[in-house]
Amino acid sequence: MIKIPKCMSTQHPDNVNIPFFAENAELTGDDEIKESYYAFSHLGCDEQMWDYEGKEVDNFVVKKLLTKYESYFWKNRLGNDVFITYRVPNPTIEKNEAKILLETLESIPRSFDTAKAFYGDDIPPIFEVILPMTSSSQELNRIYRYYSEIVVGKQNIALGKEDITIAEWIGKFKPEKINVIPLFEDARRMLNLDYIMGEYLRDKDVEYQRVFLARSDPSLNYGLISAVLLNKIALQKLQRFSENTGLKIYPILGLGSSPFRGNLSPQTVDRIAKEYPSVYTFTIQSSFKYDHPFEKVRRAIKKLKKRKINHPDEVDEKICLEIIKKYTQEYTRQIKTLSNIINKVSKYIPSRRKRKLHIGLFGYSRNTNGVELPRAIPFTAAFYSIGLPPEILGINALDDSEIQFVKEIYVNFDSDLKDSFRYLNPDTNFYKKIFGAKNKEFPVDFQIDEEHKIITEHISNLLRKNRTMDLKEHILRASYLRGFLG
Repeated sequence: MIKIPKCMSTQHPDNVNIPFFAENAELTGDDEIKESYYAFSHLGCDEQMWDYEGKEVDNFVVKKLLTKYESYFWKNRLGNDVFITYRVPNPTIEKNEAKILLETLESIPRSFDTAKAFYGDDIPPIFEVILPMTSSSQELNRIYRYYSEIVVGKQNIALGKEDITIAEWIGKFKPEKINVIPLFEDARRMLNLDYIMGEYLRDKDVEYQRVFLARSDPSLNYGLISAVLLNKIALQKLQRFSENTGLKIYPILGLGSSPFRGNLSPQTVDRIAKEYPSVYTFTIQSSFKYDHPFEKVRRAIKKLKKRKINHPDEVDEKICLEIIKKYTQEYTRQIKTLSNIINKVSKYIPSRRKRKLHIGLFGYSRNTNGVELPRAIPFTAAFYSIGLPPEILGINALDDSEIQFVKEIYVNFDSDLKDSFRYLNPDTNFYKKIFGAKNKEFPVDFQIDEEHKIITEHISNLLRKNRTMDLKEHILRASYLRGFLG
């Protein structure tokens, strides 16, 4: 039986606190090697996403882990007990990083040779890659076929009529094929994922398929409620696809620690398991790992790994889509109203990883209905920093009956809003710009955190006076109170 991991440690930079092993506030390649070992050996994660998207990455992760932490990996087999899974650039979208994909795929056989020399067998340490922003089966097939036909296939080529083959010269290339995990991040593809997966898997003999659903970018693009409903629809579609094809599907869900990005923290694992009963693998992002006491983190990961997997909750797709359309229109209108200030504040959100995003040729920004926005973590952090939790946006578009419908599907609706609304500051001009001067009634009762409110007032005053020098300090103070960056 192939083990499917349940807790995927990721490199999402949503943490306030800097991990003890880091040399600087921004984690670099060597720090991320240590982080992978720490996530495996101390926290109990059984998978590490190795992210090649938007940043410089150590291509020798397998070699460095096996040589630096030999004793641990003798007892915990890489590729069998614990796993490294590459997240590669998508050449369709990230044109300037397209060739990094090829370099990454070429490194897989080299890592195989390293592991074979270490363990003495043919179990591959790397055999799956994640494709972000998947939009078609063709994109998945290109990676699958490039690896098997080009990376591995070239071993049969002879370098001249009388010469030996590349395999005879260099050695055989293994594994012979890899699994490609689609990461669906936008509404159109999430609603169409059963068709995309059917097309991709039509000519493949696989034992199982993992499918990754985003939670952060749907929130950024369509708002909190839309993101949750889209995830629920997608999980239902995956369940039906599995039943119709007889193929085991193992969903992965990417949740961050802020309510806007999923509200997965050591304190909420039971709630999250109840919200998404069919999800097999949850992401353990940086705030989860570093913004809470070590023992709480380890116990929470252990609980996530022990939970039982069940069928997803049934949802009425038609009604969900009607609510998503109505809610998203108002959310988008409000985002456009605040986009300038959010883009300004996001520049002062502390960086926690050495990433090359939104900088000249080396990055790309998120475009929401014609509005350029920062990526999900600085976007969320910027909203919280001005006393306007992004979870609040768009809700005023829904009437009481629609809110009641959402509550029946979105199990943690009340608790998630309470967790976020405590950081609301209704006295700022940003709040009044959206909701007016009158007090707005919301569908939950909540208690405002007065200390956080005072800090957001300082931030608002600094922005009004255009005194940006002290912004980062106050943004960090507010983040420490929340227990996450964004």
